[in-house]
Amino acid sequence: MKRNIRILVAATLALCGLVARPAAAGQVIKLGVENGPHAEIAELVKTLVAKDGIDVKVIELSDYAQQNPALDQGDLDANSFQHQPYLDEQVKARGYKLVGVAKSVVFPMGVYSRKIKSLAELPQGGKIAIPNDPSNGGRALLLLQANGVLKLRPGSGITPTPIDIVENKKNVKIVEADAAQLPNFLPDVSAAIINTNYAIQGKLDPAKDAIARESKDSPYVNLLVVRQADKDKPWVKKLVAAYHSAEVRKLIDTKWPGVVVPGW
Repeated sequence: MKRNIRILVAATLALCGLVARPAAAGQVIKLGVENGPHAEIAELVKTLVAKDGIDVKVIELSDYAQQNPALDQGDLDANSFQHQPYLDEQVKARGYKLVGVAKSVVFPMGVYSRKIKSLAELPQGGKIAIPNDPSNGGRALLLLQANGVLKLRPGSGITPTPIDIVENKKNVKIVEADAAQLPNFLPDVSAAIINTNYAIQGKLDPAKDAIARESKDSPYVNLLVVRQADKDKPWVKKLVAAYHSAEVRKLIDTKWPGVVVPGW
């Protein structure tokens, strides 16, 4: 698996004309992102830090499972795609020496359906598709609980699993699948709970198409993440300043109002 990930990342870097090397101010900084808003924000950040002599190369990886292995192995210098619960789970499970250095944006998770117009219309025994990774799957279950679809075991925390469901009056069936594929499940399920970035990629409008969404004060703020050994380096501080700039906030508020929310 590690070898396959390195091959995929190396191919992406090669297409961009890059050679992996240690990052420092004045050198190339390889920033891994997903396509969509993350990539557009990163391109603006690239412009902002160029005046400081930092050449950011934005590397778009469509599968977020590639991101942290690539960062840990040195094929990337930073990434911006994940929230703290996902990072914590990855560090615990895989021993990555990675750390979040700044908050970036919140993508409120939404419930989408081609069959119902509200969660109150869920049929008995209906199927709901959710992400299959622990942090986003738990997040989806918490959203269902917040909307009265089910109840979770007290104390199950922010990463509950389907076995933590203690009340399910409509006997909905939870279908776990790769987060990026969830828009494709919509014809076959009553509803799917989809991360905003994947909803956008699936041609869904989170502001108009979601039948339920997380509140704007969601704790799932995305992070700028680097290796622990790099966290205090000058180029990191400059990236953070750019992410937290007025220019980035203006882009977010203008282009994705209510869909992408500044998290700082």
